[in-house]
Amino acid sequence: MFHTVSYTGSREEQHREVILQLKALIYEEPSKIANLANAAALLNFYLTDINWVGFYLFDGSELVLGPFQGLPACIRIPLGRGVCGTSASERKSVRVSDVHAFPGHIACDAATNSEIVIPVVKNDELIGVLDIDSPLKDRFDELDQAFLEQFVQVLSEQL
Repeated sequence: MFHTVSYTGSREEQHREVILQLKALIYEEPSKIANLANAAALLNFYLTDINWVGFYLFDGSELVLGPFQGLPACIRIPLGRGVCGTSASERKSVRVSDVHAFPGHIACDAATNSEIVIPVVKNDELIGVLDIDSPLKDRFDELDQAFLEQFVQVLSEQL
């Protein structure tokens, strides 16, 4: 059972607590959609200064909107287009301090100013991407990226 907590300690300690919560939420749950939905809700609860968090799932040709928290979003994103499509096609994390300076940025929410996208890969196959937007410029740093990459790794093991 999930219960709300007040995150205390260093950012690293808080990140470790969230990883433990994720493990508990997805433990022995076979449903990909349920696990992605709970993962998005957990990040939405934990992270500050964000306006959208969720997943785009790879359908074999493009990214399709999956479980998320936030305003309605773009439904389909071609590989190689925007921050999500770039992350998916290159299979690497992309951290953008100012989305307005990113070539080909797809503006689903005009309030978004920075973004981080982490590819979700299992057994060398692209499952999708974790996408997080913020209304603040330069919201995400290296520590956030390392935490989110670990979060996605733990999540992908259960998908």
